[in-house]
Amino acid sequence: MNIFVEFTARVQAAVAGLEAVAAAGPDLDLSRITVESPRDPAHGDLATNAAMILAKPLGMKPRDLAEQIAAALGRDDEVAEVSVAGPGFINLKVAPAVWERVLRAAVTEGSDFGRSRLGAGTKVNVEYVSANPTGPMHVGHTRGAVFGDALANLLAYAGYEVTREYYINDAGSQIETLARSAFLRYREALGEDIGEIPAGLYPGDYLKPVGAALAAAHGQALLSMNEAGWLPIVKDAAITGMMDLIRADLELLNVHHDVFFSERTLHERSDGTPSQIDLMLDRLRSRGLVYEGTLPPPKGQLPEDWEDREQTLFRATDFGDDIDRPLKKSDGTYTYFAADVAYFLSKYQRGFEEMVYVLGADHGGYVKRLEAVGKAISGGEATVIVRLCQLVKLFRAGEPVRMSKRSGDFITLRDVVEEVGRDPVRFMMLFRKNDAPLDFDFQKVTEQSKDNPVFYVQYGHARCCSVLRQAGEELPDLDLSDAALSAADLSHLRDVGELDLIAKLALWPKMVDAAAEAHEPHRIAFFLHDLASSLHAHWNRGKEMPQLRFINTENTGSTLARLALVRAVSLVLASGLAVLGVDAPPEMR
Repeated sequence: MNIFVEFTARVQAAVAGLEAVAAAGPDLDLSRITVESPRDPAHGDLATNAAMILAKPLGMKPRDLAEQIAAALGRDDEVAEVSVAGPGFINLKVAPAVWERVLRAAVTEGSDFGRSRLGAGTKVNVEYVSANPTGPMHVGHTRGAVFGDALANLLAYAGYEVTREYYINDAGSQIETLARSAFLRYREALGEDIGEIPAGLYPGDYLKPVGAALAAAHGQALLSMNEAGWLPIVKDAAITGMMDLIRADLELLNVHHDVFFSERTLHERSDGTPSQIDLMLDRLRSRGLVYEGTLPPPKGQLPEDWEDREQTLFRATDFGDDIDRPLKKSDGTYTYFAADVAYFLSKYQRGFEEMVYVLGADHGGYVKRLEAVGKAISGGEATVIVRLCQLVKLFRAGEPVRMSKRSGDFITLRDVVEEVGRDPVRFMMLFRKNDAPLDFDFQKVTEQSKDNPVFYVQYGHARCCSVLRQAGEELPDLDLSDAALSAADLSHLRDVGELDLIAKLALWPKMVDAAAEAHEPHRIAFFLHDLASSLHAHWNRGKEMPQLRFINTENTGSTLARLALVRAVSLVLASGLAVLGVDAPPEMR
C-alpha cells in the first residue's frame, strides 16, 4: 500500500472534475501532479503541487485554482482537513482510517509491504567491484562492493530483474606482472632464497599460496622452461588463486555475484575466427561510428603512450563525450577502451535494458565515454548509469590506521570485516552518499550507543522483538499472531508519537521507489535510522507516561493495537536492513 500513489490518484480525480479542466480537453497533462510529505509536519500529512503546475496551462491564478481543488478534495471521505497556503500550496490532513489502513497493510503484507512494481521486470545489469585479480580486496573495494550489492538488492525489491556481475580484468600487462610475481613465489616454495621482492612486482604474502600450489602441481618442471613456456601456466594459476581469494573476501561481506565475466574472452580467437572485439569493431564500422584519424594532444603533461599517429577512433563526441576515443592503435593493437566497448555490446546482446557501473572515484573520466558507448551501441534503447564511490579513510579512535602487513601496502577488506564485523561495515559504508568521502572509525562503529547508527537501528528491531516476547509472557492467552494484530481495533492509536510512527511507516513504499529511481541505497539507511529514532523516542515517552506503554495487561484492546504498531515497525526495519544486506537481530548482546 502506497498512500502517496493513492492520494495522487485522488487529487488527479478531483482536478479532472473541475469545469476549467474539462474545458481544457484531454491534452491537459495531469501526470506531473504529485503528492508529498510537507516539509513542516504542522502543515498537514500530505501536500500537493497540483495548483502550481496547472495554473499556467489553465490560465488561472494558482491560489484561485488551489481553492477550487481544495473544495473538491474536501468532499473526499478520507480527507479530514484541507487548506491552501501561500500562492497555491494545498495541504491535507488525512482521516484516521487512512493511518489504520497503512498499519494493517504493514502487518498483513509483512516483508512485501513496500515491495514495488516500479521496475516492471526491466532487466538490469549491476556491475560492481570488478577489482583487478592481482591481490586481495582492499578497503576502497569494500565500499564499492557494499554499495553495488545494496543497490542490486534495492532494485530487485523495487521490481527490476537484476543480474549482479563482476568483470574480471584478466588481460593486460598487470596480469603478466602478477604471473611473474607468482613465479617468484613458486621458486620460493621450492626452497630458493628469493631475497627482497623486486620493484614493480607484487610484494604481498597473499601470493605465497599460489607459489606453493604451483610447486605441488609442477615440481621443478617450470624451472626448466623459458618464460614463454611457463608464463601462461603461471598466469592461469595466479588468476584462479586471486579470484578464489577475492570470492572469499566478498563472502565475508555476504556479497555474491551471478556472473563473473572474463575480459580475456573478448580477446580470444580460435581457428582464425574473429574475437568479440573484432566483431564489435566491424559492427561500429558498418554503422559509420569509427574512422581513421588523429587526436590532438591532451592538455597538460603528455602520457608516455600518447602518439600523434593515425588510429581507429570511435565517434564518441557524436554521443556526448568530450573527445573521440581510440579503439585501435597505429600498430594494430586494441586499446583498453576497445574491450570496454565489446563488453558493453555483450551486455546489450544478453538483453539488458539498463546497465549500472559502480566505479571508484578515480574513474570519473569514464562516465561520459561509457554513456556514449551505451547510446551508440543500443541506439538509445539501453540506459547507462555510472555511480562513483569516493574514498574511505580508516581511523581508530580518531587516529589513522596503518597499513596491513598481509597485503604489503594497503588495508584489506578482510582486516576491516574481521575486526568490526560484517554488519557495521555494510551499514556504515551506506550511511553516507556514495560520492561523498567517508571516514570509518573502528571504535565508533562498534560502540553500543545511540551515536552508532548501525547499533541504533538494529537495537530498534531487537527492542520490537523484546516487546513482543514480553507480551507473550505477560499475556499468554492473548493471540499475538500477525492475523490477530492486523485485526486489532486501531482506533486506540491516537497519541502523537503513535501517529508519527505510522506516518513514517507510510513513507516506506515511497522511499523504496525514490531510492531505486535515484540509485541511492543510502536513502534506505537514513530512513531506517529515522524510523528507529522515532521508535526509541516513543519508548522513552512511555517510561514517563505509563499510559503510553506498549503493554497494558488491564486493557488488551489498546495492547493489541500497540503491538500491531510494534510489529509493523519491526517488519519495516527488517525489510530495510535486508535491502542493505544487514542482519535484523531479535536481541542484542
